[in-house]
Amino acid sequence: MTERSVKHVLLLVLLTCIACAAGTGSEAALSQPKFADEVGREVVFTFPPKRIVSLAPNVTEILFSLGLDTEIVGVSALSNFPEGAKRKVKVGSYVSPDFEKIVSLKPDLIVATGVGNTRDVVDRLDKLGFPTYVIFPKNVDEILRSIHHLGQVVDREREAAVIVQGMKKRRDRVVERVKDLHRPKVFLQVGEAPVVTVGKGSFADDLIRLAGGENIAGNQKEMYPRWGMEEVLQRAPEIILISAMNPKADYQKVLQGWSRWKSIPAVKQGRIYTIDSDVIDRPSPRIVDGLEAIGRILHPEAFESPSPPPSP
Repeated sequence: MTERSVKHVLLLVLLTCIACAAGTGSEAALSQPKFADEVGREVVFTFPPKRIVSLAPNVTEILFSLGLDTEIVGVSALSNFPEGAKRKVKVGSYVSPDFEKIVSLKPDLIVATGVGNTRDVVDRLDKLGFPTYVIFPKNVDEILRSIHHLGQVVDREREAAVIVQGMKKRRDRVVERVKDLHRPKVFLQVGEAPVVTVGKGSFADDLIRLAGGENIAGNQKEMYPRWGMEEVLQRAPEIILISAMNPKADYQKVLQGWSRWKSIPAVKQGRIYTIDSDVIDRPSPRIVDGLEAIGRILHPEAFESPSPPPSP
């Protein structure tokens, strides 16, 4: 082989190496895309994530619904649904996560919620080198959006689309059933001592409206205002819902406690009910279970027959 031929071969080898290096760089860039989360932060991580930690029960439910049982390596302390969540490593509460435990799990993505997880927690995780994606839904439509976003982030867009479509159909069926019916005045109690209800901007306020009711605290700017009994008496709810959020509470006693207020229409008519807080206050796919449950309580007559045909 001549000297010129050797130089030609060496040049080809060099160009091939450069091309390979450039290709590898492109693939690396593609494997670490940038996502803007729901509070406007830029999040960069290895895609798709293989080791995910959830910092909230609703996030846990969404991730499991997307089929990520294997990828989920840690969940928040109150993550109790689905059953698989109970078997995952617990990483502390909303406001007090166990950072040492999180570090030991070596996640490549952490998912948090703006409703519960503090900015300080998210900032600290960032400083520890763990990319953290925050969702922040405030009503049913935004829950659907968050599921769609997480589907993109974890490479489960098709699964997310199916879930969102199913939730929309169920929501629309409820709205269709109750749209022409009387909208009863509803009081939802979420705290016992003091009495706490749900105001504007809460998930439950949105559910009451969609289910064909009028939240008597719906004009309150606070999301969870404290009310005295005088306020409840004055607004005269036709239906009282009690959120069963404390597993140790005696809800039979709570129900009986309302019986002395005979002037309240809901008490007079015996329309006081308990409802599982997990399905009305967790922004997850089960929120439509809560919507249907409230719809049946507010308008039982509308759910005794098959669904009416959709409006033209």
